[in-house]
Amino acid sequence: MRFFSDNAAPVHPAVLRAIAAADSLDTAYDGDRWSKALDERFSALFETAVRVLWVPSGTAANCLALAALCPPHGSVVCHREAHIQNDECGAPEFYTHGAKLLLAEGEGAKLTPATAAAVLDRQRYDVHQQRPHALSITNATEYGRVYTPAEVAALGALAKERKLGFHIDGARFANAVVSTGASPADLTWRGGADALSFGFVKNGGMNAEALVFFDHALADATLYRRKRAGHLLSKGRYLAAQLLAMLDDDIWLACARGANAGAALLAQAAGARLLHPVEANEVFLRVTADEAASLRAAGFDFYDWGVGEARLVVSWNQRAEDIRPLADAIAALG
Repeated sequence: MRFFSDNAAPVHPAVLRAIAAADSLDTAYDGDRWSKALDERFSALFETAVRVLWVPSGTAANCLALAALCPPHGSVVCHREAHIQNDECGAPEFYTHGAKLLLAEGEGAKLTPATAAAVLDRQRYDVHQQRPHALSITNATEYGRVYTPAEVAALGALAKERKLGFHIDGARFANAVVSTGASPADLTWRGGADALSFGFVKNGGMNAEALVFFDHALADATLYRRKRAGHLLSKGRYLAAQLLAMLDDDIWLACARGANAGAALLAQAAGARLLHPVEANEVFLRVTADEAASLRAAGFDFYDWGVGEARLVVSWNQRAEDIRPLADAIAALG
């Protein structure tokens, strides 16, 4: 009955088992065998050598990545609806020690080379303005839209042309992979990405996210930034164990596949009420205040997304039989 946020979903049983299995004496911080296994496991997943750091939140992953890509006197191009702009309490500016976010447009919270270039072209590139150093996109976006490999590659080409670092906020990266059917490699480094914030918490994890660096040089300084930011946990093996458990048997994909399928059920019921195409596990629809009240009176929980709009998020653990009552209630609104 709860469709407020996938952040509130339960932890996958495999993750809990992995945490219990890691509950033994080992080296502290990131010297344990679980943490040491991350580079190899994620390198196999991405079909290239990567460096991986565990962090306890998506905000930490995003902002440590941006700090690696952008100096304090620089700026980062992102969508005006990006999470790093609207939902991280100034953390990107804090972690970068003052870098500015330059806001671009794009339907469904998606950047295009044209909308990003429009922002870049307005800059004077002199000492009086904060020079762009990075481009950041969210996949899936804040409106549940997904970038295809071709779209990622087009933005990657722009970043390379303009000499920008390229970061991907992948809080719902698993949902984007499932939606497109593309490989993780095609949605990241093959398209020019330097760093990925790989989300697990929304997809069955407890409190561990993966900061993946395709540019290895960026990882070296980030080890120090993570410590300085207070995110080098003394018992990091519990975070690393979660990430490894989600990769086992492609649990991360199975969880995302179920959530996407559930959102598709709601989308079918919503019909013309949909505000955006449903491509991941989020559904945005038009509802009046009375209609929203009637849905809540029936026991359904969701987020008001502005006047006359609602956001529904399907979690990894919600099955078709859990979702069908809400789909029927939406369809009955007429």
